[in-house]
Amino acid sequence: MLLQIEKLIPAYFEPAQIIGSEIWGKRIDVLPGELIKIVAPSGSGKTSLIHFIYGLRNDYNGKIILKEQDLQLFKPEDFATIRSKILSIVFQDLRLFPALTVFDNLEIKRQLNPFHPKEKIIEFAHRLGIESKLQSRAGTCSYGEQQRIAIIRSLLQPFEMIMLDEPFSHLDNVNAKKAMELILEECKSRNACILLADLERVDFFPYTKLLNL
Repeated sequence: MLLQIEKLIPAYFEPAQIIGSEIWGKRIDVLPGELIKIVAPSGSGKTSLIHFIYGLRNDYNGKIILKEQDLQLFKPEDFATIRSKILSIVFQDLRLFPALTVFDNLEIKRQLNPFHPKEKIIEFAHRLGIESKLQSRAGTCSYGEQQRIAIIRSLLQPFEMIMLDEPFSHLDNVNAKKAMELILEECKSRNACILLADLERVDFFPYTKLLNL
């Protein structure tokens, strides 16, 4: 088992907020290689769920078990390890370094947690249509370009599970499909799980499990 979520409820939720949820207060088992789609209306805790799993927040009741380890018992160095080897993420707010070039944003990540050679940066940027932006400062790129930068960055490190928080919100269908194809290829080669959370279904994501938050 890669991940287990057991009776998880945000500590700040009112009882009415979990009614009808297929995640809050339930048990969810996640296997390696699963493709999980979470449909989450605004305000339902989508980003909170991702932050709980990634260890950025712990204000919840219930348990999150990652590879048979309870995240509530983790120390900061434990989270540093799982973020470098097990979990990758595309944040909704992206968290790029705006003053650095696109290439440097990607190369810093690649060097911190090596998995792919440097040449992959150029290959991935070409595939997602931002190769011409590699020497531009990230802060000068459009939000759609920044989303593609963040997606590439997430694929440069080792991972067994990648979490995507509204990853295509500023991409047109053509670019979103290209990005999804790249993510799926990378995850298939690693037998990695995808957890994609969005406001509505993403038709071109071939999920194996659909959950309403």
